[in-house]
Amino acid sequence: MTKLDGFIKGVNLGGWLSQGSLEISHLDSFIKEEDIKRIKDMGCDHLRLPVDFENIYDEKKECDNPVGYKYIDLCIEWCKKYGLNVVLDLHKAPGYIFDDFEYSAGFFTNEKLMGLFLDIWDRLSKRYAKYSDMMMFEMLNEVTSFDVINEWNDLALRCIKVIRKNAPKVKILYGGVGYSSVKAVKFIPAPYDENIVFNVHCYEPMAFTHQGAYWVDKMPTDFRIGYPVDEIKYKEICKIVPSLVNGTLGDADNALKMLENNFFINLFKECVDCAEKYNVGLYCGEYGVIDRADPKSSLIWIKHINQAFEYYGIARAIWSYKKMDFGIIDDHYKDIYDELIKYL
Repeated sequence: MTKLDGFIKGVNLGGWLSQGSLEISHLDSFIKEEDIKRIKDMGCDHLRLPVDFENIYDEKKECDNPVGYKYIDLCIEWCKKYGLNVVLDLHKAPGYIFDDFEYSAGFFTNEKLMGLFLDIWDRLSKRYAKYSDMMMFEMLNEVTSFDVINEWNDLALRCIKVIRKNAPKVKILYGGVGYSSVKAVKFIPAPYDENIVFNVHCYEPMAFTHQGAYWVDKMPTDFRIGYPVDEIKYKEICKIVPSLVNGTLGDADNALKMLENNFFINLFKECVDCAEKYNVGLYCGEYGVIDRADPKSSLIWIKHINQAFEYYGIARAIWSYKKMDFGIIDDHYKDIYDELIKYL
């Protein structure tokens, strides 16, 4: 498996150019140069920069939106100054986002929307090809449904070819379906070239990392559970919130079998085997624990997943730097912060 030098330990900048306000006041204040320096001081070698298409493309005028590009460029300059690399992640595309099924319905059969998606990557790859030595491009954040495996793979291949015209050597992150599930890497086809990187996200077990999350369907906002997970409580909540075991763990019974010692070692083995088969890099672009969880339990979870990252040599970026219900610099984590950043 290829080692992703320069992208081993990172943090996400969620809430800035993605899932945040488009107002200039927000863009000017949410992330500043001192934040980039702080990320470097955490011991990170890179950051993941999620970007929603509205920040860089004006859909009505069918042209670039220079506002978003200004902040991407600024972030790159700050990263160059402090010696950080960048993952440029298209977090929302025209007609597709991971958390709005109604908005995203039909994206993979709508040639106009897919064409616009490809056009945006043509623009991005032309502009940022010169940074290929310090950047990775992430085509699309979290394809959700297992029903669009072939459709996504077809579109991803088209996207790779568009990017390769402009940036022949840049590393391209390729996630599978099921929210970039570790169980979906096996559905990613053989790499187009040696600069494809397999991409996963991991929030398992979801009952712990997303406890009380208001956006999870049927999740009681007052539900709380510790880690390591109590199997009886886990099974109870899975009956109420079945989406917690969809995708990665499959069903409650299988999930319970996995909730043993070396949980993450076992969980990642299948996708590591796929990466080793093709000798490509493996990157976990998101992992983390909601700020409703007990901080001491969160620290144990982060230690355990870090053990697997280190064991296999998986590159990664924690979600998220600040706010977004997961912010590692927020007050919720202040008592464990100094130890937490040791396990990024």
